[in-house]
Amino acid sequence: MNPYHMAYNGITSGLFLALFPPFWIYSRMSGRYRNGMSERFGHYPENLRRRGDSAPRIWIHAASVGEVSVAFSILNVLQDLVPGCRLILSTITEHGRRYAENRIVGTSLKARTTCVFAPIDLVLTTRRALATLQPDVLACVETELWPNWLMEAGRMGIKTALVNGRISIRSIDRYMKIRPLMQDLLARMDAFSMIRETDARRISLMGAPADRIEIHGNAKFDIPTESLDSEKDRMRTLYGISDKTPVFIAGSIRGEEDAMVLSAYARIVREVPKTVLILAPRHIERVRHIAQRVRAQGFSCQLRTELIGDGFPRRAQVVILDTIGELQSVYGIADVVFCGGSLVPTGGQNVLEAAVWGKPVLYGPSMEDFLDAKEILDQTGGGVQVKDIDELAGKALDLLKHPDQARVMGCLASQALALNRGAARRHADVIRNLLSKNGRKRRSGGVSPLAKG
Repeated sequence: MNPYHMAYNGITSGLFLALFPPFWIYSRMSGRYRNGMSERFGHYPENLRRRGDSAPRIWIHAASVGEVSVAFSILNVLQDLVPGCRLILSTITEHGRRYAENRIVGTSLKARTTCVFAPIDLVLTTRRALATLQPDVLACVETELWPNWLMEAGRMGIKTALVNGRISIRSIDRYMKIRPLMQDLLARMDAFSMIRETDARRISLMGAPADRIEIHGNAKFDIPTESLDSEKDRMRTLYGISDKTPVFIAGSIRGEEDAMVLSAYARIVREVPKTVLILAPRHIERVRHIAQRVRAQGFSCQLRTELIGDGFPRRAQVVILDTIGELQSVYGIADVVFCGGSLVPTGGQNVLEAAVWGKPVLYGPSMEDFLDAKEILDQTGGGVQVKDIDELAGKALDLLKHPDQARVMGCLASQALALNRGAARRHADVIRNLLSKNGRKRRSGGVSPLAKG
């Protein structure tokens, strides 16, 4: 075993032994994190155990809600590319698990997909999980690189891949500090299907073999567009929104962005007084705090879960989204969208979920984790970067007062999205190729420039 891997195991095992007892007590007392505890230790239901099943089994790992959305784009393609395959989708967070289970309901994926919690990255837990589920391929989404899990999979003859891979400018420095460990890990993996050339170069710097790296674009562009009209009508009814009601949505807000958005909203309603504000916090546990802040600012406020159709119509100026996985649908009723995580230095959020609806999108200067999406919207004019509260308020107000301008900008956003579809199929192709006997052979025309010299 690589000495750096031994050090990693020593540190992680020590932290686990020190932190698990108080965590367990907190979990028992609060009721939080109790769901799926056995799965996190690699114990899965017996009916998931592979017993002579010859059907290809593919395990896709996605950390939370954002990665699950990408995973579904790839899973939808895989069920067509690999007929009869069995699919496992794992998450780390409870929100991600709940979102995944809700997304599967009523789809063709329901019969062949199982949602589980990912095992803790310890040797015994990952070994137990892999021995039970026995996937043919383990594919991790975006930045999910877990040393023990991936190394144990390789040791057991399971093909491993990173799909829709991205290495942000904020994370590369952290990875380079443990490069000897990462180099050993990446050398054992079979494929790296990256989003952009910069992601490919960064993972190469970390130690990934250049001949296994391919650049295939961002599967987040492959957001489903079916049933948009019916979903929009449902949201309009639920939120009590008419064609003449201006709606400003701030999605995935983080940190102090709720205060910033409320400050901008105070300016907006002075000139467009009927504007409804919908706030969607990135972390749902902040809902109560945000509601207090909204009321302290003098605005009436309701939670999304308090809206139950005709019996409980929206009556407040501000609605706070306190549900998981609904934000993308809510974007359909917006006139202007602000994507959060961008006025605070957290790397931004997915601007494409609003673009698919043909909505004008505003975002702050911190978009390091979504540069490809930002650049495409910048180039087409479908999105606008705002540097502070004043610019946010000014641009949002301008678009609300000039709906024709907003519609043109929204059309440019949806056109940009349509022109960049297809990445999910290319990432799925990498997984399919790993299932074949020639899985290590790269597809012609898809090899990164890094492999050419």
